[in-house]
Amino acid sequence: MALNVYYKILILWCILVAPSFSQETVIQCVNPEFDQLVDQYLNYSVPTISVADAFESRDKFIFLDARETNEYNTSHIEKAVHIGYNHFNIEALNSKFAKDTPLIVYCSIGYRSEKIGEILKKNGFHKVYNLYGSIFEWVNQHHPIVDKGAKPTDQLHTYNKKWGKWVQAENIQKSW
Repeated sequence: MALNVYYKILILWCILVAPSFSQETVIQCVNPEFDQLVDQYLNYSVPTISVADAFESRDKFIFLDARETNEYNTSHIEKAVHIGYNHFNIEALNSKFAKDTPLIVYCSIGYRSEKIGEILKKNGFHKVYNLYGSIFEWVNQHHPIVDKGAKPTDQLHTYNKKWGKWVQAENIQKSW
C-alpha cells in the first residue's frame, strides 16, 4: 500500500513539477534570420540576456560597449562604458569595478562581447552577461541610443554595409 502511494506521488511530481526544471527561457531576436545568424556566431560561453530583460533591468547593470571607438562615438546605449575590443584592457576594469558588479557586455551582434565576457569571467567577474543580438537588436526593438554627447540619436554605426542589413528599425540611420 505504501509503495502504491509513493508511485502516485512520483508520477504526479513527474507530471507537475519536473517539467518546470527543464524549461529555459528562449531568447530570440525579432527577425528570425538575424536570430539564426546571432545563434551561429555565439558559443554561449557567457550567459546571455535578452534585450527586453536588459532594458527592463538597465538600472541594475553596468553596460560595457565592446565595439571600437568610432562605433561607440556614433552611438551607444545610454550610460554604457566604452571598453573596446581590439585594445581591450582588463586591468582598467579590474581597478574600476568590483568582481560582483552586474555587467552586460554588448557589441554589434554579440560575438565580440562574448569574447570580452569570457575574459571578464576568467578574471573573476561572475555577474557577466552577453546582450543577445547586442545593439542591433536593441535598436530593432526600438530602444533608445545616445551619441557621444549623451544626446538621443537615430544614428548607428553598423560596422560595415554588409552587417547594416541586420538593423531593420525604420528610424535608424546607418553609417559605417
